Amino acid sequence: MPGMPDAFSEDSTGTIIAVDVTASAKADLFPSGFNEWRQALGCRVTAPASEGRANKAIIALVAKTLGVPASSVSIVSGMTASHKRIHVYGLSKSALIRILQSR
Repeated sequence: MPGMPDAFSEDSTGTIIAVDVTASAKADLFPSGFNEWRQALGCRVTAPASEGRANKAIIALVAKTLGVPASSVSIVSGMTASHKRIHVYGLSKSALIRILQSR
């Protein structure tokens, strides 16, 4: 995906991913494209955006896709919004990009 590296920012403990979420989708999918305007990866989850169900599904899906435990993934901003920033502990920006490009 062209522009995909722009969705990532690295810090001392891992990498933050900018994500645009579609809840109540027909299927779970991460990444589901790249939003150039928001510089964010797409994420689709079948869980509804109520009572934190979509957020839990996002964490599980991102962790599964990246091959890390769910405890290594957290939502750092956008808990009630469709645009979120997700922190993946212990993986560098380059490692995340390699994993996602290999899928």
